[in-house]
Amino acid sequence: MEFIRIHTADNVAVAIHDVEVGGRFCIDGEEIVALNRVPAGHKMALQDMKEGEDVVKYGFPIGHLLSPVKKGEVVDHSNIKTNLEGLLDYTYEPDLTEIPHAQAPAFFKGYRRKDGGAGVRNELWIIPTVGCVNGVAQSIQKLFEKELSEYPSIEKVTAFPHNYGCSQLGGDHENTRRILADMVHHPNAAGVLVVALGCENNQLSAFRELVGEVDETRVRFMESQKIEGDEVAYGLDLLRGIAEAAREDKREDIPVSELKVGLKCGGSDGFSGITANPLLGRFSDWIVSQGGTTVLTEVPEMFGAETILMSRCQDEATFAKTVHLINDFKAYFMKNDQPVYENPSPGNKAGGISTLEEKSLGCTQKSGTSIVRDVLLYGDRLKTKGLNLLSAPGNDLVASTALAAAGCQIVLFTTGRGTPFGTFVPTAKISTNSMLAANKPLWIDFNAGVIVEGTPAEEVDKAFMDFVVGVASGEPVNNEKSGYSEIAIFKSGVTL
Repeated sequence: MEFIRIHTADNVAVAIHDVEVGGRFCIDGEEIVALNRVPAGHKMALQDMKEGEDVVKYGFPIGHLLSPVKKGEVVDHSNIKTNLEGLLDYTYEPDLTEIPHAQAPAFFKGYRRKDGGAGVRNELWIIPTVGCVNGVAQSIQKLFEKELSEYPSIEKVTAFPHNYGCSQLGGDHENTRRILADMVHHPNAAGVLVVALGCENNQLSAFRELVGEVDETRVRFMESQKIEGDEVAYGLDLLRGIAEAAREDKREDIPVSELKVGLKCGGSDGFSGITANPLLGRFSDWIVSQGGTTVLTEVPEMFGAETILMSRCQDEATFAKTVHLINDFKAYFMKNDQPVYENPSPGNKAGGISTLEEKSLGCTQKSGTSIVRDVLLYGDRLKTKGLNLLSAPGNDLVASTALAAAGCQIVLFTTGRGTPFGTFVPTAKISTNSMLAANKPLWIDFNAGVIVEGTPAEEVDKAFMDFVVGVASGEPVNNEKSGYSEIAIFKSGVTL
């Protein structure tokens, strides 16, 4: 098979492999000759089309043609333009599909926390309240790493430097405080040391109030300006005490219903909406059937497909939250005098994605068919099981950090171009094509590209479920093996 027509209404097909000029192919019983070279992941016209005519993929228009196209010609970003513009009015027209509850509950091996939460890792985290003490936090980490073998229950110690916590105003300041407070409560942490300076805007006293109740044997705070002498030695001693409190931690059987999984894509290509994203959608439905939770974010990559998500909102209140989610992000673009719909990156275009509609229709497939149960603002923590939507930009590091801060123990990240990064929870990379998986084995954790090579989807689904349960039970993913673990906080305002 050289081409795939995703939906019967589509007037384009996607090349599975590079196709040379003059190649003859039978697509749905009709012979077509390639009039151009069609790179893998790119689209070929299945019929003659006029200037201004809609290009249809996934059964939906993804833009209109800027010039006529002949049957067999390439359709890409050079001759297609988005149909989207401005703010829209929306009407709640529900189309709900209940996911049946699984008859056989699944389990993973995780860590039960004192507050009832469940972690998939048992790590020590050092969180600076302000960028001025990044060096202090990193020095404590390096010293404790030399002692890590003395605490077998602790899997890793990580400091999370960032540039914020001072000279910020309004929403930016609150974003920093909320993301850091969310991290303090994250169940993947066996314990947390919060390192403050003392004169920053993110004052430790107010931050502790925001954090609220914690297990004081597992969460400790230090203010460097108030410590006489060596603050690094002081912090190291606090960290030892936290590690001692976690000495008896052990993995135990925990139902998959307690998993919270973030769904993210980046460096998408023409295969994203055919292989990896639908795979995540089927996985999301499985997690929901188990009583668990999944979270879809990157709001700008919902533009053009938002009505599909709105029709799946459980009620009018959730629909109203989704409308606000979409329109608030559009207003953010317009406030900064930026085009709302010119989203595909150079890498997306090189991979075969031409418009934001095309990107969004592929992106939202990660959510499966489940009912949308809740909508979270940036920095909110999960409180409702099932499929949730989360406000965050498309930026890979910012969105992945937001998913983890919401309480996701794992982030599943589909990609057609590849990326090595990881946020502060396991960030598993799922390739959309086999070439990427072969070329970047130190980045890619699971290859969904085999779906277009003849491997039955059911077989891939089962292998992927086993893979994620394995990660939840302690199997490291590549970003962890490489030591890539960082945070990125959303900033939109003035720095003093």
